[in-house]
Amino acid sequence: MKKSTYLLAAALVAGLAACNKQAQATYDKQETIISSFVDAQCKSDETATVVYKDGVVRITLHDTLERTGLLADTLQRGGTVSFHYAGYTLSGNRISASNLFATNHQKTADAAGWKLTDTTAFKIETLTLDDSLVEGLALGLEGVRNQDECYILFSGKRGYGSRVQGTIPAMSALVYHVWISSISND
Repeated sequence: MKKSTYLLAAALVAGLAACNKQAQATYDKQETIISSFVDAQCKSDETATVVYKDGVVRITLHDTLERTGLLADTLQRGGTVSFHYAGYTLSGNRISASNLFATNHQKTADAAGWKLTDTTAFKIETLTLDDSLVEGLALGLEGVRNQDECYILFSGKRGYGSRVQGTIPAMSALVYHVWISSISND
């Protein structure tokens, strides 16, 4: 092989390593922002519980003892969940209407000034917990219970990575605010 081919290959490897390093630095910064969000939520809701799973955080709001017992049914892989949601990109320790990218929750849409004429847009989403979901959302939904209200947070590493997805920029940390209507593991 020619010397120029070796130099080109070495430059490509070095470029990939630099990109991976930059991506990891972005994800590390997002993890810090996620931690700040979790801290703020737990300060404002002393009954909140937090679950960490493979780089995903689920904060269950207004958690009560009646629903935390050993007999509480939780969503498992392959189970079905029905819920309303609001999806946000996360750039600080708060979410707002300005970083809302999708919702089927009427109150959230109204608060954000979204005017949708299609009333089916606000119907409850029902899906099977499988590999077709973005990884972070699937990991965060696993373990939810009927009537839970949760925030599911994850860095771009468990989201869409370097891909742009609709209005979601590449490398975005995401927050899903979910209101669980029902679950089934049958």
